[in-house]
Amino acid sequence: MSQLAAGNAVPDFALPATGDKTVSRQDLLGRWTVLYFYPKDNTPGCTQEGQDFRDLHPTFLELGATVYGVSRESLKSHDNFRCKQQFPFDLLSDSDETLCALFDVIKLKNMYGKQVRGIERSTFILDPEGRLAREWRKVSVKGHAAEVLEALKKLQAP
Repeated sequence: MSQLAAGNAVPDFALPATGDKTVSRQDLLGRWTVLYFYPKDNTPGCTQEGQDFRDLHPTFLELGATVYGVSRESLKSHDNFRCKQQFPFDLLSDSDETLCALFDVIKLKNMYGKQVRGIERSTFILDPEGRLAREWRKVSVKGHAAEVLEALKKLQAP
């Protein structure tokens, strides 16, 4: 699948989310949105990344942005992870890889000498019209959430 290009609108989707919700493209309109894709709940890097977005969440809200974490884990796993880490934002369960495919984040990875399909840690900012404004691929966790916040500020600057 071809990658979503900057300035293009995100196609329609609907995914189950924590808090017994469903999040669709329609829900993203009218606000800035940060979608961060991560490989797996309760792993060191994914936990740190979520904690960093959690700690900066009040500032994202001040800027009128909604943050969502996305992985292929089940809603039950997401609910436990969110509760344990006190994430103030929802996690989307993309078990059938619908959103992962739209953003082209499923890649072949080497794990213990074997090739496996998994989520390449990636983050996307969508503008209030639902268009891709900025993207990061092959993300390193350290300092990433702060980098996303700074990019959001620049995108909103007059």
